[in-house]
Amino acid sequence: MSREILSVVQLVSREKSLPREKIFEALETALTIATKKQYIHDIDVRVSIDRNNGDINTFRRWMIVDYVINPEREITLQEARYNNQFVQISEFIENKIKSIDFDRISTQEAKQIIINKVREVERCMISNKFHDYKGKIIQGTVKKINHDFMILDVGNSIEAIFLKRDLLPKENWAIGDRVRGVLYEIRSNANGVQLFLSRSRAEMLIELFRIEVPEINRKLIIIQAIAREPGIRSKVAVKTTDKIIDPVGACVGMRGARVQSVSKEMSGERIDVILWSNDPAQFVINAMAPVRVVSVIIHKNVHAMDIIIKSKNLAQAIGRNGQNIRLAAQLCGWELNIMTINDLQNRSQSEINKIRALFNKFLNLNNRIINILIYSGFSSLPELVCTPCHVLMKIQGMNFKIIHAVQEQADNCLTYSLITGHGSFFDRIF
Repeated sequence: MSREILSVVQLVSREKSLPREKIFEALETALTIATKKQYIHDIDVRVSIDRNNGDINTFRRWMIVDYVINPEREITLQEARYNNQFVQISEFIENKIKSIDFDRISTQEAKQIIINKVREVERCMISNKFHDYKGKIIQGTVKKINHDFMILDVGNSIEAIFLKRDLLPKENWAIGDRVRGVLYEIRSNANGVQLFLSRSRAEMLIELFRIEVPEINRKLIIIQAIAREPGIRSKVAVKTTDKIIDPVGACVGMRGARVQSVSKEMSGERIDVILWSNDPAQFVINAMAPVRVVSVIIHKNVHAMDIIIKSKNLAQAIGRNGQNIRLAAQLCGWELNIMTINDLQNRSQSEINKIRALFNKFLNLNNRIINILIYSGFSSLPELVCTPCHVLMKIQGMNFKIIHAVQEQADNCLTYSLITGHGSFFDRIF
């Protein structure tokens, strides 16, 4: 029996490329479970196999506790110290028992336990091996292609999976092709370890740029943000930790060599490399390049920006099916609205007319005063009431008498709306 155990350990270790210690542990677990099944009561058993000669030693053991609940597995400290005065609570005392001779059923059970344990060790080793590769690019050979997924052989009989959503839309692979993808998930189950790869995630672009641009590996250039429509177009925002380096130029490369290499790997995906900026408006201007932005109007309360451009650049700014403006908005994290200069002028005049109508309706003022208020930036009655008198005094054409009249009328309107609860009236004056 001892020689057979050593032979099994050596054989399994060599075939599965597993450490001998892991095989011994699997055997000990199998023998422990099989031994416990020979007893009617739920006892605690420990099996030890000598690593040199294969001898099996079996022990029944009891945990030392303050109060015994299960006599088959527990013993009090006082009783335990009859044999060993140095033992402590939560330790074990053991008695050697006979190592059983397995009948056919026990042997089969032990065999199955060993197989399961070996598989568990294999899964653990594969998971540990690829844990450090998470977020990195792995290459493999296409083994199987299905409508919903593609399986790669990445070596040593280990498989990786591309789900349909993780592949680029224009790609067509065949059995035997070499494919690269970024490892983003490791799943372990009863059937083994599953490695999930992707070519559509932003991490894939990051790793390709890391390969092509040494400055990224040296942390002289940082990829700050990526917006992507996989296989079609992407925008990559970069910044530098060294003012001497041009981060955009370094990523694009001489005559575009570096960015073209990344684009080629991504089936011709168009990649715009832009300069990151902490200033949201400047970042949006950079993201819209090569379209020239005339001005940017920021609406912080709704986290949106109006991008003003010339009419001739409208189609380019929007992009095919709205792609350019959509990616720019995704990259910057703001809602972006494209407007031409004519659109802005028309909207501005329309808004001025609305404000003038509002002031004419609720304030008994002449047109000169109303125009002064509008072109000084006032657009609602609450603004007139809440603005301090000394601020209004700085406006050319205003004096204390006019200011008092304006604020008094505006305040009366607001007070009336609050007292009467005329919601529609209240909405109109804001």
